[in-house]
Amino acid sequence: MAEREIHADCIGCGAHCHVPAVDIVNTKENPELKEKVLSGELFMWKCPSCGTVNLAHYPLLYHDPDTKLLFWLSDGDAAVEAQMAAAIKAQGLEDYTCRIVDNPGDLLEKIKIFDAGLDDIAMEMCKFVTRGELNKDVDLKFFQIDGPDHEIILAYPENEQMQMVQIGFNVYEDSAAILRRNPDLTEKATGLVRIDRQWLESFMA
Repeated sequence: MAEREIHADCIGCGAHCHVPAVDIVNTKENPELKEKVLSGELFMWKCPSCGTVNLAHYPLLYHDPDTKLLFWLSDGDAAVEAQMAAAIKAQGLEDYTCRIVDNPGDLLEKIKIFDAGLDDIAMEMCKFVTRGELNKDVDLKFFQIDGPDHEIILAYPENEQMQMVQIGFNVYEDSAAILRRNPDLTEKATGLVRIDRQWLESFMA
C-alpha cells in the first residue's frame, strides 16, 4: 500500500489541509482497504480547523487479483488515462476487466456490481430500460440484489433524498442476452475503458 498526502480545501471553512491518500488498493494484500472504499471512509477526512467532514477525490488504482478487476479512479486527466491504458496493455492483462471511473461513488458502484456477479454493461442496459419506464432523466446507481427472486434495487437522488426502484432480475437477464447476441459491444469494452450511461447511449444513437 503506497501512502501519500494530497492538498484539499475544506468545504466548511476553506482551510487548506494535508489529507492522507493511497495510490493503490490491492484487495488481496490489504482487504481492509476494500471495506474502507465500500464504506466511503477511505475518501472522507475531517477538517482540523472546523470539524467539517469532507470527501476527497484523488487518482487511485483499485486492484482485485482474485476476480481480475482493475478500476482506475481518474481525476479527468486524459493523458494519465492514456498512460494507464498503455501500461495495462503492456502488462498483458487481457483477461482482466478494466474500467475508468470518475468519482468515489462510481468506484463503489462498480465494485458492488461485480461483487454481485453481474456485468456492468448489462447493468447500464437495465438502467436505460428503467429510466424509460420511470420517464425520468435520473442518475441511477446499482444498490443491491434483494430477496429470493434476486430483485435488483437501483437508487437515484430526487428532492435531496435517495429514492429506490426495484426491477425484476429478468430485466438483467434480457440485457445479458442482448450482450451475447451483440459481441461487438463486449469487444469495445476491452482494455481500460469508461463504461457508463454515455458509453452505452453512444451505440443507441
